[in-house]
Amino acid sequence: MGERIFLSSPHMSDEGYEMAYVKEAFDTNWIAPLGNNVNMFEKELAEKVGAKAGAALSSGTAAIHLALKAAGVRDGDVVFCSTLTFSATANPIIYQNAIPVFIDSNYKTWNMCPKALEEAFEKYPEVKAVIVVHLYGLSADIDSIVELCKKHNVALIEDAAESLGTYYKGKHTGTFGDYGIFSFNGNKIITTSGGGMLVSDQEERIEKARFWATQSRDQARHYEHSELGFNYRMSNVVAGIGRGQLKVLDQRVEKKRCIYKYYKKALSELDGIEFMPENKWDEPNYWLSAITLTGEIRPIDVIEALEKENIESRPVWKPMHIQPFFEKYDYIGSNVSENLFENGICLPSDTKMTEEDLKRVVEVIKGLWLN
Repeated sequence: MGERIFLSSPHMSDEGYEMAYVKEAFDTNWIAPLGNNVNMFEKELAEKVGAKAGAALSSGTAAIHLALKAAGVRDGDVVFCSTLTFSATANPIIYQNAIPVFIDSNYKTWNMCPKALEEAFEKYPEVKAVIVVHLYGLSADIDSIVELCKKHNVALIEDAAESLGTYYKGKHTGTFGDYGIFSFNGNKIITTSGGGMLVSDQEERIEKARFWATQSRDQARHYEHSELGFNYRMSNVVAGIGRGQLKVLDQRVEKKRCIYKYYKKALSELDGIEFMPENKWDEPNYWLSAITLTGEIRPIDVIEALEKENIESRPVWKPMHIQPFFEKYDYIGSNVSENLFENGICLPSDTKMTEEDLKRVVEVIKGLWLN
């Protein structure tokens, strides 16, 4: 059995950029939650994606939570949310005691279906916010979604946790809505081990988010709190890792793209395999290379065959509306997301993969079609 091939694991720069910034934090004794690395990471990431301001936080989940709070979501409010996503997208809706309504995907993008969203607006005209996900680095049909949100005067939050480095018509995902969120979890395209960022062109809202994230501590000599606060700020050490990782983001996107192209060239001729969609307006970061299977070979067959060879893969996200915790909430759609879940698989997309690693993966998968 060969060495372990991971789905998507942390990849520090060969140049040691991360260690240089972490060392700076230690040398200056700024190990506490705030410091120069935090300030600069916020500035550098916002500039990279073309947003006016950013707040560095403990996770992407925290960023979604504060985006909902900044958008004025309160008890009993309805929030539309992509159903084909990880639970971290939907959980903050519950934190705010709001009511999620899940919106189906379409096959064109694998992301939120504008037609289903329009139907949802007709059913729930009082909706307070929309959370759209850019799944696996694929951009949603964001122009259509922005247009609908503006028509109904509803805040749009982009969950770009998986799409840092993805462009829609030449502009970064995460910058079309009122708020954008990024994640730097260990499996993301760049990582800080854990952490997230909230970005927006509404600078005063970002400033407010920083205030909430720092326990809503008022300016006073003593500890004064006139609002509910959260312990959501990113540490200065973690932010140093992020600053170093940001320097190699473009390299990571290019490697992810090469991995996707390799799989597509090697596997496309196999009966029943289809790759995730490509659109002329979308420049994905290809965070994960995903396929769907419609023939006799099923996703579990591929997953188990790869596991036997010490290779990690996983199913496509299980939609939120069929999750035990969320199934009591409404869902608008036609089961596209369920079909993608039943037939989809994410292939190893680790940026440290060599050509030999890719050959190993392809040989295992092809072997299923030869038997």
